[in-house]
Amino acid sequence: LVIFDTSIVDLSDYADEPAQTLMSVQLGGGTNIGNALGYCESLIQTPSQTAVIVVTDLYEGADERYLLNTSRNIIQSGAKLNFLTALDEDANPAFNRVLAQKLADMGAFAGALTPDMLGDYIGRMFS
Repeated sequence: LVIFDTSIVDLSDYADEPAQTLMSVQLGGGTNIGNALGYCESLIQTPSQTAVIVVTDLYEGADERYLLNTSRNIIQSGAKLNFLTALDEDANPAFNRVLAQKLADMGAFAGALTPDMLGDYIGRMFS
């Protein structure tokens, strides 16, 4: 369990309660998705049994090329890469659709899911 803005905080010790942990932390500002993906890539030990799930609006604040290259590396390793995009206060998708399409074109899942849909999606991913 990793959170990020322009820095990365590894909360893996709190992964037994991910929802509670995520609701209790807050970072500053800025977004460096590529840097966070690079960190997560370094944690992958068994790609075929790994799913990287990134909750983001996909508005990258750093070099988008690094994000795309790292995403490609994760996908080519055999790990599943998923970008669960942001929803606004009315549960409407609110994210960078251009970047989402680039990621989807290389084999990542990029889309908005309501909390009700998330559990089913993760279950299907591992079945």
